[in-house]
Amino acid sequence: MSNSSEAAFALTRPAHVDRAHLVVTDLDTTSKFYQEIIGLSVLEKSASGVLLGAHGLPLLQLTTDSTVTRAPRQAAGLFHTAFLMPNRLELAHWLANAAHKGVQLDGASDHLVSEALYLSDPEGNGIEIYRDRTPDEWTYFPDGTVQMATDRLNLQALYDSAPKSDWNGMAPGTSVGHIHLQVGDIPQADAFYRDVLGLKIMARYPGASFFATGGYHHHIAANIWNSRGAQPRQDNMTGLSDYTVRFNNKEALSKALAALETQEISTTKTAEGHALKDPWGIGLTLAA
Repeated sequence: MSNSSEAAFALTRPAHVDRAHLVVTDLDTTSKFYQEIIGLSVLEKSASGVLLGAHGLPLLQLTTDSTVTRAPRQAAGLFHTAFLMPNRLELAHWLANAAHKGVQLDGASDHLVSEALYLSDPEGNGIEIYRDRTPDEWTYFPDGTVQMATDRLNLQALYDSAPKSDWNGMAPGTSVGHIHLQVGDIPQADAFYRDVLGLKIMARYPGASFFATGGYHHHIAANIWNSRGAQPRQDNMTGLSDYTVRFNNKEALSKALAALETQEISTTKTAEGHALKDPWGIGLTLAA
């Protein structure tokens, strides 16, 4: 079991997902849900938005304004934001609290590399709460890809292993382990996330690709399960506005920026890094 003071394997790779930004219609209700049910705390607050995180680490920005329109379910954007727990005990503790609060789960899976619980926020944005097994428990194929599956997770056993102490929200060391996107086309997603940004395809499912750096199972996933043929997002749509990919490795960042230039994909320099849009209008910021 990993010690929560150690950085998660997912975060020590050349690049990883840092935080997500959702546009919502009801800021108060959604913010309350992420605090009370997911266990995040408020780091900053304004009239139009709230920054949520765990122990000072920003993980989720929520914003709203009067022009926001509800995105259709088949729109490109978010499939789920995945919050990575520091260990299995914390995953069990989260589950026990959710069960006591009568939270409806959308599913629970053993992916071989991880154990995952799925639910949705009040606006229908997908959420995964998961813990990783250690990389030495994963099965890597000769080409460097990793074995993943969707097996049933024994929820009762997980629940039974929870500490009996009070749950005080997300534990130190909680992070956004990955982000899973709805896109319009998988070959186009591969061309952008693999060929331009330089991530490796770690696994494929029918209608989905899983991308990562440094041998992680996936930092970014993309699927067409609800969204085949989706067009670029409109600016004021609810759901995933943008997310940040943080590079621990300056070389990997320089390479990605050079590839974007070659492809004539424009980026805008911001306080955080280099902002751009993927082929479906989902914003991302490449940050050092």
